[in-house]
Amino acid sequence: MTPADRDRFEKCLTLAAQGGTAGERAAAWAAAERIARGAGLTLAEAAEIVRRSGQASEPRATRPPPPRRTYPWAQPKAPVTPITVEELLRQKAETEAWRKRSAAAADRRRKRERADQDVYAAEQRARQAERDRDWARTRADPPDTARNET
Repeated sequence: MTPADRDRFEKCLTLAAQGGTAGERAAAWAAAERIARGAGLTLAEAAEIVRRSGQASEPRATRPPPPRRTYPWAQPKAPVTPITVEELLRQKAETEAWRKRSAAAADRRRKRERADQDVYAAEQRARQAERDRDWARTRADPPDTARNET
């Protein structure tokens, strides 16, 4: 009989002796007989093996569960230390300095973009001026189609 079978057999015997209803006790006896028969023993022989091994009379010694693994977020938090006025002023000055640097960088970036846009606009104005001059020349000099027909 394997240790797992012995454990199941012992549980069935306990339930057969202490079951809440007659049906529960009868089912436990039947299960105990099946376990004994599966091991090639009679019910009495299996009960004797369990009794001799001492498992039926002594409560089973259980091992304590392994210690729980602690996670960083499960650690107790450090006590809160109040912030001082000097620290608040330092943080405010730091934030203001960061905002100034950020605004200056954004201004430089906008100036570069604006310069690129101004160059592009100047090129477009020059091209449009050229097209306007071409159009004005064609309007000033009408074709001589009427003179050539006669």
